[in-house]
Amino acid sequence: MKKVILDTNAVMAIAEFRIDIFAELEKILDVPYQLGVLEGTLKELEQIVQKQRLRFKKAARLGLALLKAKKVQILPGEAQVDAVLSDYSRRGALVLTQDRELKKRLSKPYLTIRQKKRVVMVS
Repeated sequence: MKKVILDTNAVMAIAEFRIDIFAELEKILDVPYQLGVLEGTLKELEQIVQKQRLRFKKAARLGLALLKAKKVQILPGEAQVDAVLSDYSRRGALVLTQDRELKKRLSKPYLTIRQKKRVVMVS
């Protein structure tokens, strides 16, 4: 089973762009997969809820609620989140992110959001 790990900005894109990441993943992945999120990502989202302004706070709050509702697996990794994500990527997991710097560190294939409305695989 393939692992798909969501980065913080991908979770926030759900609210910001009104994109259904879960349906998009079903469209592009033809293999069974398990959705996951790092502990560090959850902490980043909680910090955004506490410290950021209205738009970002709402997006982070909605993202956290959706992760809980969809029962997304919580993966260990609290340290430098980008380093942990790139490590998972090297071990074969698909990482969904919009972060340009992180994309440079990831092994291909990885997932990204294009045109603020669809998820695509970059290989």
